[in-house]
Amino acid sequence: MKKERKEPICRFGVSIPKGLIDSFDNYIRLRAYKNRSEAIRDLIREKLVEQEWEADVQDRQVVGTITYVFDHHKRELVESILKIQHEFSDHVIASQHVHLDHDNCLEVAIVKGRPSTLRGVAYKLKALKGVKHCRFTMTTTGSSLK
Repeated sequence: MKKERKEPICRFGVSIPKGLIDSFDNYIRLRAYKNRSEAIRDLIREKLVEQEWEADVQDRQVVGTITYVFDHHKRELVESILKIQHEFSDHVIASQHVHLDHDNCLEVAIVKGRPSTLRGVAYKLKALKGVKHCRFTMTTTGSSLK
């Protein structure tokens, strides 16, 4: 069995006002972190991922989801949604459709590409008449994180 090679750990000290660390400790408890180090690592990764989204470099790819709720009785809406998904078929990896009730459906599109392109897909979907709510969430492909 091949032994996994771990990256060296760096330890450092941080000076934080008492009220801020108390709030942070509450944050840690609410999110079930085992310790401050785990929470700090996640916060650092989150900021690096945000930086990755903002750096719309030609070869930089992100992944994400576009989640939207829509009235499936709205005339030609489903066809418009499918048209957008086909227009961006290189970016829409998969989609999942769920019937919420008699009138409403939820769909999640999993997308991959440059941040600006994916935002554009989300804006197009959001602008369709009959789409009641639309949220675009980006994350990283993980290739740049340790």
